[in-house]
Amino acid sequence: EVQRSIRSNAVHGAILLITSLSDHGVHSGMAQQNYQGGKAWGELKKKQGSQLDELNSQYLTSGDWDDVEDLEEKLESYKNQFMEFDTDNSGDIDIMELKRMMEKLGQAKTHLELKKMIAEVDTNNSGTIHYHEFLDMMLGKKSTVLKLILMFEEMKKAKERPKGLPPKRNLSDLP
Repeated sequence: EVQRSIRSNAVHGAILLITSLSDHGVHSGMAQQNYQGGKAWGELKKKQGSQLDELNSQYLTSGDWDDVEDLEEKLESYKNQFMEFDTDNSGDIDIMELKRMMEKLGQAKTHLELKKMIAEVDTNNSGTIHYHEFLDMMLGKKSTVLKLILMFEEMKKAKERPKGLPPKRNLSDLP
């Protein structure tokens, strides 16, 4: 009987709290937000793209990377890769985003392996991979596990396969 009374009071208290929050414009414990879906997401990605373009321009003008062939094209490709996997638009790839990225590439890793991959690249010990760290890794001479996986996947994508039916041949075409 006592447990039923406690449970009833707890439920009644939760209902009062939810009612009070909704009266003050708060829903599900969060402030009211404008969820526009695709439009807002597109604007957010565009803003992130322009921020990364600014960092790319710094790499182009710094002179440190002049020896890299096709630098501008590579920076654009790396920007697109980074934006694809930075799902929360924080400017960093954290361990869960790296996990999703590896799974998407068919290279699922354990949390310990993911932490080691981040530690190889993370120069400021933040536990995440910031865009400049990502670029330093991809453009630098050092081979990291993440760099090798991403380069392998990029080479796999770039390979064009012939489309359509093969040309017809007869016996006289054979050597």
